[in-house]
Amino acid sequence: MTHSILKIEHLVKRFGGLAAVNHCNFEIAENSITALIGPNGAGKTTMFDLITGVLKHDSGEISFKGKPLGNLPTYQRSRLGMARTFQAIRIFPELTALENIMLAFPENRESFLDCFRPLKKWQIKLKHHAFELLEKIHLNEKAHTPAGSLSYGQQKLLEIMRAVATSSDLFLLDEPAAGVNRTMLHTIIALIKQLHADGKTVVIVEHDMGFIMELSQRVIVMDYGKEIAEGTPEEIQKNPKVFEAYLGIKT
Repeated sequence: MTHSILKIEHLVKRFGGLAAVNHCNFEIAENSITALIGPNGAGKTTMFDLITGVLKHDSGEISFKGKPLGNLPTYQRSRLGMARTFQAIRIFPELTALENIMLAFPENRESFLDCFRPLKKWQIKLKHHAFELLEKIHLNEKAHTPAGSLSYGQQKLLEIMRAVATSSDLFLLDEPAAGVNRTMLHTIIALIKQLHADGKTVVIVEHDMGFIMELSQRVIVMDYGKEIAEGTPEEIQKNPKVFEAYLGIKT
């Protein structure tokens, strides 16, 4: 039996008179790869902001691992096991690629026991682990390069791997394929498939339909702030509501 890791119930978010998310309902199955698609302005990124606590919803409920999140702040949601990337890359440009990864490790959270930890040995262990993660995305040669000096595609890979470094259970990836060349795209696809093989859950907002159809097991379509269709990639491609949302024509 498949369990839901994330549940959205009657969620509403208004900006003035505009309902960016309008009584939206859907569930994300645990250990799945799900795409959240829709026309520009459909409410997809706003939905990610609500799930992660960047924005507060006006009404409705978000449940993660069976528990309502209420108004938990972003950092507490992260500690529960969710991580995300952004449309506009958000890295620490003055830190090296290695340091960006190291910051994300859950082992960096301070506790009383840290007083008794041999700091130098611990730092060496974290650096080694961060270097291994950079190797997986072919950025090990850039480990000591300031992140702001990396190419756009390299920065995007770094941001995704920084999310992976949190060891979260749910990953929300906002347009991971946008502006990335084919070689880096294959690296991103392999990384997402590995997350799924490791038992993780991935939700992707993306406009590249080829990318979506190759990776996703389920697709949720949003329009005007609410879900209008859900199904397998094959079912979504044949759904008349989706044609209408994207093309403005009825089939």
